[in-house]
Amino acid sequence: MHYVYLLRSKANPQETYIGTTSDLKKRLAKHNEGGSPHTSRHRPWDLVTYLAFSEKSQASDFEQYLKTGSGRTFAKKRLW
Repeated sequence: MHYVYLLRSKANPQETYIGTTSDLKKRLAKHNEGGSPHTSRHRPWDLVTYLAFSEKSQASDFEQYLKTGSGRTFAKKRLW
């Protein structure tokens, strides 16, 4: 399975992050250990939502959609 996940910073709740992975637990741990330069400044992180896809391309496409204007609106209304 491939996952699209949404994170919210515990320290700065206005900071959010959207990503993809095939190992959700390992990826969340990496974010919280500071192993990702994009998220290390706002750790620790809470997992808010995740969605599972059978195909990597589907997960990647959905992640890209969530990073568009209409995708952000959808996520704000339905996922956060």
